[in-house]
Amino acid sequence: MKGVLALAVAASMAFLQAQAAKEVFAHVITGNTGGLSQQDWETDMKLAKSLSIDGFVFNVGFGDTKNEATLTTAFKAANAQKFTGFLSLDYLGGPLEQKAWPKADAQALIQKFAGDPAYFKVDGKPFVSTFEGPANAPDWPDIKKSTNCFFVPDWSSLDAKAAVAAAGGVVDGLFSFNAWPNGDTNITTQPDKNFQGALTGGKKYMMPVSPWFFTNLPGFNKNWLWHGDNLWDTRWAQVMEINPDFVEILTWNDWGESHYINNVRATELDLFKLSNAPVNYAANNPHTGWQKFLPFYIAQYKAGGKAPAITKEDAYVSYRKTKATACPSGGTTGNNKDFGQTEVPPETLVEDSVFFAALLKSDEGVTVEVTFGGAADAAAPAGVNGTAATAAFTQAPAGGKGTPGVYLGAVPFGANTGAVTLTVKRAGAEIAKVTGPAITTTCEGGVQNWNAVAV
Repeated sequence: MKGVLALAVAASMAFLQAQAAKEVFAHVITGNTGGLSQQDWETDMKLAKSLSIDGFVFNVGFGDTKNEATLTTAFKAANAQKFTGFLSLDYLGGPLEQKAWPKADAQALIQKFAGDPAYFKVDGKPFVSTFEGPANAPDWPDIKKSTNCFFVPDWSSLDAKAAVAAAGGVVDGLFSFNAWPNGDTNITTQPDKNFQGALTGGKKYMMPVSPWFFTNLPGFNKNWLWHGDNLWDTRWAQVMEINPDFVEILTWNDWGESHYINNVRATELDLFKLSNAPVNYAANNPHTGWQKFLPFYIAQYKAGGKAPAITKEDAYVSYRKTKATACPSGGTTGNNKDFGQTEVPPETLVEDSVFFAALLKSDEGVTVEVTFGGAADAAAPAGVNGTAATAAFTQAPAGGKGTPGVYLGAVPFGANTGAVTLTVKRAGAEIAKVTGPAITTTCEGGVQNWNAVAV
């Protein structure tokens, strides 16, 4: 009997340990959340749970006097919602001139929150990450000893092998911030494979997934765009290929870098004024479309790439609301020389198209129409004066046409303006219909808003 009980306990422990991996987290900039109440946090956590996200990554910069109060409120909400989260110490962001976390302060913050019931743990060890900070790698043997943490930093500024070897091999895994492509080509999985190849001996890999990147914050000396057309769905397909131990979504609420997937909350947008941004490019730019297929993608990831049953077919569109050459660039560069990239005109990294995605049991008998609500000149490719343009899927799921999954396509909007409507039908019967904000010729703040909408 004892032997049977021991086997049952061992099997249970093995199951729990297996469940410690294959988790999906969303990166939260806590510096944007200082005004949130516990109810606000619970609202966000309810939404995240409905999207099958397992927890939040609390990015905290050194010297923010609101850190402890914000985290205390967030963990109270997480306990109330049966949600989870962990700390990511930001070694490049913070209100003080000293931005890197001193060892004693990093240790104290981890010790304060790691014992919370809602804190995410792997094999009983509190999970801790970073944004950069490899110069402080020698601090971590002592921090790990005093906190017993499971340490998975983002040291992407180092080669993966060098990051693994840093401070005598202190890491238990690595997180990569390489979530965006260089130039006008699509993102590849080679950086992910480099990380996985370097992480031997049971060390874990946390893979990044992001939908977009644009920032124009003069106060932070940030003003560049990376190629993001179709990035979200492309990256999730790569998750199935790489099959990482964990996934981190970049981000939940980084409004200043335009890769948020949370519903836009006006009370979190103070940074645009504080940084003297020429335009608040998050306001009136919803990204809710990128929420739609998350339950499908996350279930597929946790099933080892096998597509789950689709109970509701759906669709979304994503696009920029202004033609790339309609407004002054705002000084934005395509790429960033500080990352060793060749800077190019930003308009070369984006297409003036409406990108659409449909979650389907099969594409058999399915037709797609895109309608532009405004008038257009004779050169407009389709949808002129509200007429419907028939569009085709250009990318099928990994299983090929006729299989369940996400199908992708795009329609150039040319000189068309007005609201965008996507209609998906099978054998003439409507499956999904989505209407997005108007494409215009208006230059917000006198400059180009390179952010996208996704609805």
